[in-house]
Amino acid sequence: MDLLKELFIHKIEVYAFVGPSGTGKSYRAQMVASEKGIDFIIDDGLLIKENEVVAGESAKKAPTKIETVKHALFYKEEEKQEIVKALKHYKPEKILILGTSDGMVKKIAANLGLPEIKEIIYIEQVATKQEMETARRIRVTEGKHVIPVPTFEIKKDFSGYLLDPLQIFKSKGKGQKPYISEKSIIRPTFSYLGNFTISDTVFRQILEYLANKTEGIHKIQKVRVSNFGEGASLYMEVSVTYGVNVMKEIKEFKEKAKKEIENLTSMNIVDLEIIVKNIYVPESEENI
Repeated sequence: MDLLKELFIHKIEVYAFVGPSGTGKSYRAQMVASEKGIDFIIDDGLLIKENEVVAGESAKKAPTKIETVKHALFYKEEEKQEIVKALKHYKPEKILILGTSDGMVKKIAANLGLPEIKEIIYIEQVATKQEMETARRIRVTEGKHVIPVPTFEIKKDFSGYLLDPLQIFKSKGKGQKPYISEKSIIRPTFSYLGNFTISDTVFRQILEYLANKTEGIHKIQKVRVSNFGEGASLYMEVSVTYGVNVMKEIKEFKEKAKKEIENLTSMNIVDLEIIVKNIYVPESEENI
């Protein structure tokens, strides 16, 4: 018995949440799911279980809008099978599919071998016209998109800019379960709307802090930061302490610095080049 047939045996109830792009669907997805008793959401190529990504990659990782749409619809067999495998593993009773049209959500359900959609909820039923216009304005002018998962979850597989973690905690009423927690506001890799910038000083301060904890690096002499669209490229010149294994120390520092900067700034580090300009000799207090 193949995976798709097994899904039908589990009798998953399929719901859909539909609205034009940029009207706030992802933002309100958890609210709709909570009201319907749904623990699983499919949004932009991701399978999300109670605010945790359990399968898939963000469609916003795709380099073009066309590829993003294909990814969200699970056209590629390997992308589809990853979600199908996860559904088989978790055996959800209900699932909510997000899309921009009835045709889109039906296509997603069909591509994944899910049963017919039981109910379609429209954005107009849960958001006012003013709220939708505000969401659309932010999308158009700032290129921001909200994914209904925690910041640390989306960072694992997302290659675009992560703009800001959004902390929200709301309840429908006294005694009722809160429906929204932490979100990730992101900008797709194909977006050319504005720039997400962090001061060069921030990068230097992080690097200096790490250098102070690295025995082999005596001092950072220069730091240069360049933005290549897909992330930041860092160049730094250092003096090292005489007697250390320079290659080993520099390699370990690069790995540690790249990881820490990405964790602290949410920016991708495309390259980190370190040039040793001087050797520091502690005994004589002289530089060679």
